[in-house]
Amino acid sequence: QVQLVESGGGLVQAGGSLRLSCAASGRTFSSYGMGWFRQAPGKEREFVAAISWSDLNTYYADSVKDRFTISRDNAKNTVSLQMNSLKPEDTAVYYCAATIPAYSGDYYSRANYRYWGQGTQVTVSS
Repeated sequence: QVQLVESGGGLVQAGGSLRLSCAASGRTFSSYGMGWFRQAPGKEREFVAAISWSDLNTYYADSVKDRFTISRDNAKNTVSLQMNSLKPEDTAVYYCAATIPAYSGDYYSRANYRYWGQGTQVTVSS
């Protein structure tokens, strides 16, 4: 069982930056693939970024590539999302998610994540 708690959301002007963090419980954090998703009002939850557990490969949605960076610190059981050059269309609730242990597969689909945080609101004003 993994519990995830996000933090770092808030209100920022377009062009600004925010850093989201996700703290995970459990002693085997390093064996979980981790991802960030977001959901805007009236829209489906969509993939933002992910980082694998084994080789630390990273994956990004085209809409955030070159602006967002995902990273993890296995010693601290945390995964972070650095968001730069924010746009109003980045406004959403951002969710941290974890796969099953030793996951091997597609990181883009939300169906492949077993554990979810409660989310943190990010609002980008124009």
